[in-house]
Amino acid sequence: MTTPAAFGSARPLGVALLGCGVVGSQVVRLLHEQAADLEARIGAPVELKGVAVRRLDAPREVEIPADLLTTDATALVARDDVDIVVEVIGGIEPARGLILSALENGASVVTANKALLAEDGATLFATAEKAGRDLYYEAAVAGAIPILRPLRDSLAGDKVTKVIGIVNGTTNYILDKMDTYGAGFTEALAEAQELGYAEADPTADVEAFDAAAKAAILASLAFHTKVVGTDVHREGITDVTAADVASAKAMGCVVKLLAIVELKDGAVSARVHPAMIPREHPLASVRDAYNAVFVEAESAGQLMFYGRGAGGDPTASAVLGDLVTVARNLVAQTQSVAASSYADRAILPMGQTVTRYHVAIDVEDRAGVLATIASAFAEHGVSIQTMRQEGRDDEAQLVVVSHDATDAQLAATVEHLRNLDVVRDVTSVMRVEGMNG
Repeated sequence: MTTPAAFGSARPLGVALLGCGVVGSQVVRLLHEQAADLEARIGAPVELKGVAVRRLDAPREVEIPADLLTTDATALVARDDVDIVVEVIGGIEPARGLILSALENGASVVTANKALLAEDGATLFATAEKAGRDLYYEAAVAGAIPILRPLRDSLAGDKVTKVIGIVNGTTNYILDKMDTYGAGFTEALAEAQELGYAEADPTADVEAFDAAAKAAILASLAFHTKVVGTDVHREGITDVTAADVASAKAMGCVVKLLAIVELKDGAVSARVHPAMIPREHPLASVRDAYNAVFVEAESAGQLMFYGRGAGGDPTASAVLGDLVTVARNLVAQTQSVAASSYADRAILPMGQTVTRYHVAIDVEDRAGVLATIASAFAEHGVSIQTMRQEGRDDEAQLVVVSHDATDAQLAATVEHLRNLDVVRDVTSVMRVEGMNG
C-alpha cells in the first residue's frame, strides 16, 4: 500500500469496488462520467483498479472491462495500488472480513453496510483508527439524504436530544397507500413488490430489521454511545390494519413506521415501531418511498432532512460523497475524526419508554363497561385522554387514547383488559407520537 507521503503528487488514487449490483453499478457509472470533476474536487485523479463480483458473466447495468472484474475480493483489497475500498455487497460476512483486511492493509473504506455497522461498528472503527485510515458510511442510512455527517460534524458543538425519522422507503410506500386509498397491508405490499420498492422476501423491511439497524447507527452518532441493533426495540408493520389507519384518520393522524432515538434522563432510548403522528407534523407529509429525518438539538432547535432514501442513484450519490472526502484526506495526508462513544450512556429498557397509546377494544355492549375499562387503566397508572364507543351489540368497540405512560404500564393494562369478562379482544395497540399529553 502506498504511504501517505506519496499523496502530495497528483498520482491516481486507486479504488476497489466490492459488489456490482444496483448500487455498485451506479458507482462505476458516476466514477466514469464525473472523472474530471472528481479529480478537480479531490486534487488527484481517481482510478478504478478492480470490481469484485460473485459471477464474472452476470448481466450488469454498466459495461465494465473484463480485466477489472474479479471473483477474488480478498486479493483485491490487499493490492498495493488500492487506496480506497468501496463496499456495497451488504450482509455481515464476507463484508466484515474484507473491510478489516482493507483497513489493515492501509486502505480507507467507504461502506453502505447498515447491518454490519449496527452489529459490529465498534470493531471497524477501532481498526480504522489503529490503521490511521478513514471509515465513512453516509450511504448506510437514508440513501442520498445527508444525515450522518451533520450529526457527526455539523452538530458536534451542540447537544442532540432526539432523532425521529422515516428511514425505510418500502414501509413508507405501503403505509402511504393504505392511508391514501384505504388498501389493506397485503394489497399495498403486493403493489410495492410489483413496482420494485419491495423485495420478493420483504421481511427485512416490513419486520423493521432494516430500520432498526439504521436507528442503531443514528443513536450511536447522535449520543456518542455504542448502540447495536439488538439494543433497538423493533416492531414491524405486518399487524397494521386498514382499521388502524382509518382510526388514525379520525384522530387527524397518519400511521408511519418511525425510528426514534432520544435522550431520557441521561440514558439512550432506541426504538422502531409503527405510530400515529398528527397530520401537521413534518414527517406526516412524507409520501411514497421517500425518507425523512427530524432532528432536535438544544441550540439548533429542529432540523429536517428529506429526500430519496433508497435506490441505486441516491445511494451511489452518498457513496461518491464519502469517497471524495476520504480521497481529499489522503491527498492532504490527514484523517477525519472518528465517531466517538465517549459518553457511554446506558440503554433505556423499552418498558421505561414514555409515549401515548391508541387502544382498540372489542367489548360487550352492556351497562358498566366504560367504568370497568376506565378502572383497568387507572389501576396501572395510565390516564385516559379520550374514550369513545363505536358500534353496538356484537360490533361494540371502545377506542381509548391515553396520556403519556410507560410501555410497561401500558403492557400491564392490556394484559388486565384481556382478562376482563366484558372484553372480547384487544384488537389494536399503537403508539401515538408527536402530540402533547
